[in-house]
Amino acid sequence: MENKGRRFSSEKKMKVIVATSINPVTEAIQRFDSLDGWHLIVVGDKKTPRDYSLKRGTYIAPEMQEAYDRELSDAIGWNCIMRRNFGLLWAHDLGAQIVALVDDDNIPYPDWGKDLMVGKTLEVNYYETDLPAFDPLGATNYRNIWHRGFPLQLVAQRDYSRRYRKTVRVDIQADLWNGDPDIDAICRMEHSPYCTFDPAVFPMASNRLSPFDSQNTFISAEILRNYFVFPHIGRMDDIWASYYVQALGFQVAYGKPSVIQKRNEHDPVQDMKNEYGGYEQNLRLVEDLAVDTERIWWYLPARSARAFMLYRRHFNNA
Repeated sequence: MENKGRRFSSEKKMKVIVATSINPVTEAIQRFDSLDGWHLIVVGDKKTPRDYSLKRGTYIAPEMQEAYDRELSDAIGWNCIMRRNFGLLWAHDLGAQIVALVDDDNIPYPDWGKDLMVGKTLEVNYYETDLPAFDPLGATNYRNIWHRGFPLQLVAQRDYSRRYRKTVRVDIQADLWNGDPDIDAICRMEHSPYCTFDPAVFPMASNRLSPFDSQNTFISAEILRNYFVFPHIGRMDDIWASYYVQALGFQVAYGKPSVIQKRNEHDPVQDMKNEYGGYEQNLRLVEDLAVDTERIWWYLPARSARAFMLYRRHFNNA
C-alpha cells in the first residue's frame, strides 16, 4: 500500500506536536502553533469546524485521513480522540525523533518542551513497590488523588516509603498538569481538586508499570510503532497504550507540570461509565502484561485489535 503521508519531506531531529480538536482554534493550540523548534499537527474530526486552519502547523482534515488509510479510518471510527493516531503516523512520515502528545485545553507554560528528558540518562526520584502498578500522583503533594487508569483496588495500598535516587534512561516523559489534573471520574467527583504540583518531587520513575496519558507527554520515535491510542475501549485508550509500551521495556519518567489545564466540559457520570472497563480490568491487565506482553490482545475488542494491526502496517518497512 502506498504511504501517502510521505508527501512531506523528512527532517532530521524534527520535533512534532500532535493534537486533536473538535473546537475552533483554542488558546492552547495557538501557543503550541507558535513554538520555535516544533511542528504542530492537529488531527480533525467530523465535528471540527470546516474552516479550521493553523498559521504554521499542519491540519489533517477528515478527507485527508481517509485518503491516507481508509481501512484504518473505518476501524478507528469518528468523533473520538483516537483520531490522534493519524497524527502519530504523520509525525513518523515527517521523520520526527520526538513526538509530543497534547490536548487542546492544556495551555503550555513558557518553558514547555525546553527541559526534555527523552533519550537522556539522568538521575530521578525512584520508587520501588511490590504492588503490580505505581501511581505517580500519590507521590506528589496531593497524596489523596490518583492518576486515571491506576487500578482502583490498589489505591488504599499505595506506599511511597522506598524511594531513592537512581539513574535511568528515559524513553517517555510524562509531564504533569496544573489546574484540573488527569484523575478518574470517581476521584474527581469525590475530591474536585485544583492542583499546583510541587516541582521539587520531579522527575520521578518507578520499577512498576504506571499510567500516563496522551495530553502532555513526550515519546521517542522508536516507540511509535507500538504506541497506539486504542479505540473502542472508552477512556482507557491512552492508559492501556501506556501500560503496553512500558511492558515492552520502555521507561517513563514523570516531569514537573509544563501546562495548565482548563478542562473542556465533561459529564463526570458519563466519564465514569466510559472508564468502567478500566475499573474492572486494569489490575488484571498490568499483572498479565508483566508476564507476557502479547496478552494485550486478550483485552482488545476485535475492532480495536484490527485497528492496531492496520496502524502497525505503516511501520513494516521502517
